[in-house]
Amino acid sequence: MLHECRPADLAIVTDPSRLDLDVIHGFLSRSSYWAAGIPRELVARALRHSTCFGAFDGNEQVGFARVISDHATFAYVCDVFVLDSHRGRGVGKQLMAAVKSHPDLQGLRRWVLFTRDAHELYRQFGFSEARHPDRLMEIQSGSYPAAAAAREGEPTA
Repeated sequence: MLHECRPADLAIVTDPSRLDLDVIHGFLSRSSYWAAGIPRELVARALRHSTCFGAFDGNEQVGFARVISDHATFAYVCDVFVLDSHRGRGVGKQLMAAVKSHPDLQGLRRWVLFTRDAHELYRQFGFSEARHPDRLMEIQSGSYPAAAAAREGEPTA
């Protein structure tokens, strides 16, 4: 289901045809700490299999959030970003408000996300530190090949 939320002069949309893959891939691959070097094709595939939220100032995409969910019990919020040019204007709050109010994501038992630096933003939407972090497990396969290749020439600590 397509969902559009228009707080203030910003449009938050879930229509995949409106998303700007160049902006999303550019930020994730070059500016994010969590997806540095991610290949464009991998971003495109991830978008196809997720509920995506684009923040637009006019026709310019200035923010993004992605949710992976079964639409019944669980949602994982990821790849949330706001371009530097629009930070401090409440875009992140508007993105998260749209995520949490999306009709397909209501009544879920559990929401999760990972963040290094935006804890206060997410707390405003009910997120808190994991109650039982000892129950969390993960598999990390390493970095994306392009990122690893770029780092080969870097000195190691």
